[in-house]
Amino acid sequence: MAAEGSWGALALLLPALLPLLVGSQGPEKGPQPRQRPVRLFTEAELGRYGGGQEDQPIYIAVKGVVFDVTSGKEFYGKGAPYNALVGKDSTRGIAKMSLDPEDLTHDTVGLTEEELKSLDETFNNVYKAKYPIVGYTARRILSEDGSPNPNFKPEDQPHFTIKDEF
Repeated sequence: MAAEGSWGALALLLPALLPLLVGSQGPEKGPQPRQRPVRLFTEAELGRYGGGQEDQPIYIAVKGVVFDVTSGKEFYGKGAPYNALVGKDSTRGIAKMSLDPEDLTHDTVGLTEEELKSLDETFNNVYKAKYPIVGYTARRILSEDGSPNPNFKPEDQPHFTIKDEF
């Protein structure tokens, strides 16, 4: 796995990556919603949105998708019951319904079928249904070697495509 410093370096590459990431609407069929740019979060950057500052939004990543959960401040804000989940990718913790610090990670290796089903249900019926997507973790957009992940599809942009140059 790449070191944290490598992920930080990847954040510097983001301006070069964004022009290569395009939202394709396909054939014109009336007014199309404006596509938001894909935003990449390193672990360090995501950590700045952990609910510790009043004037800062609160973000959580689940399955590599970063959600703005500020509207649920009573659940995710400083001192709130689920504050341990924010400012990081807490996929495993969500799947296991655990606040154990060892479970607050993106790693899904070894989860049971039941835990994976719970993760998908919570991801779709809670996070995607209630909270806006503000970006993706570097792990979701990029492969371990730093190259673009050819299978990346933004959750909120179903017509997204990656140019062939990737």
